[in-house]
Amino acid sequence: MLFSKLLIPTLKEAPQEAEIVSHKLMLRAGMIRKVASGVYTWLPLGLKVLRKVEGEVRTAMNNAGAQEVLMPMVQPKELWNETNRWEKMGKELLRFRDRHDRDFCLGPTHEEVITDLIRNNVRSYKELPINAYQIQTKFRDEIRPRYGVMRSREFIMKDAYSFSVNEKCLDESYINMRNAYKQILQNIGLDFKIVKADSGAIGGDASEEFHVLAENGEDTIAISTNSEFAINTELLLEEGEDIKSLEGKDSPDGKGIMQIKKGIEVGHIFKLGQVYSNDMNASVQSQEGRSSTLYMGCYGIGVSRIVAAAIEQNNDEKGIVWPVSIAPFDVNIIAIGFDKNEKVANAATDLYEKLSNQGYDVILDDRKAGFGAKIKDSELIGIPMNIIIGKLYVEKNEIEMRTRDGQISLVQIDDLEVIFNHFK
Repeated sequence: MLFSKLLIPTLKEAPQEAEIVSHKLMLRAGMIRKVASGVYTWLPLGLKVLRKVEGEVRTAMNNAGAQEVLMPMVQPKELWNETNRWEKMGKELLRFRDRHDRDFCLGPTHEEVITDLIRNNVRSYKELPINAYQIQTKFRDEIRPRYGVMRSREFIMKDAYSFSVNEKCLDESYINMRNAYKQILQNIGLDFKIVKADSGAIGGDASEEFHVLAENGEDTIAISTNSEFAINTELLLEEGEDIKSLEGKDSPDGKGIMQIKKGIEVGHIFKLGQVYSNDMNASVQSQEGRSSTLYMGCYGIGVSRIVAAAIEQNNDEKGIVWPVSIAPFDVNIIAIGFDKNEKVANAATDLYEKLSNQGYDVILDDRKAGFGAKIKDSELIGIPMNIIIGKLYVEKNEIEMRTRDGQISLVQIDDLEVIFNHFK
């Protein structure tokens, strides 16, 4: 990919509307552009990161035995009436009528649609358990969308739904998804906590949230320093506990000291039990030949929100510092004088092809700009490794390897083994 051919409209300053770091940097790095309040276009750079997050999510879900489906974003009122959520969801549910005067909504979630699918196509306990997931656009008509894609009206989410014949099987599906979510966030390289939470509008018997720790997090969570214990302070407030009194106290599980942190909720898993299956008469024939109401679990993770959360947790004064797993490019080849020096241009093109053939995601900065402008753009965008081909190459056959965190080493351009080792 040539930098000069890629749509990356970087900005020196962020628009005034951008309030938090991730929103500012996503705009400045040319990742997104606003279309309407809470609605954004993802530009090529942002989309590359989004697709890499999707890839991590999809791999973990497939490895956990879930099956991918794709349900419609447009949903009929009749299904929502079965669970009484057409009115219960309030104004967040964007409703509209088609030309035949039939009521529909844009899906904020898909419990009704998936339950309808399973009740009409699964008949026997022998076909269970089933876990179906999708990665799809959702729409929630937020009263005050803000913070860019962190809290937008239209967003990308992975939602999964498990169906089991009994509570024990539901527990197994829930733990399976809990472990898959841990794997996703660990593989991406994010610092996170699993937090006991309120089930909210989704409902069900129990739920946990996955929070990426960051200073600009909307949620306040109480965590232990030496264990996985964590709880959303909203639950503590409901129970009448004083949040400040927790600071520095022993963790309830006896491991470590309690701390108050800010977190960004990127995932939420629920044990729904029979809430939706009862309302929608979703059942199968049991082993004893009787009708058995299904047990459900629901598991959501915000794909587009993870992109913003990763930036909130990983940035500096120069720009974004991506976890390597989701960086838009692995390496940026900065060719100084690409348009003027044939030797530099040939060397840069040759190295670009060799790295690409090795499976690296490479961009070649062939623009007429000078080194200062090129390195600033690369640091803003957050590319983990820069290879600089310029005066040193012309004079000594050397290239400069510069990591995003500022480590510099000089390498002979022909020493491919050394170059490749920088990426391991």
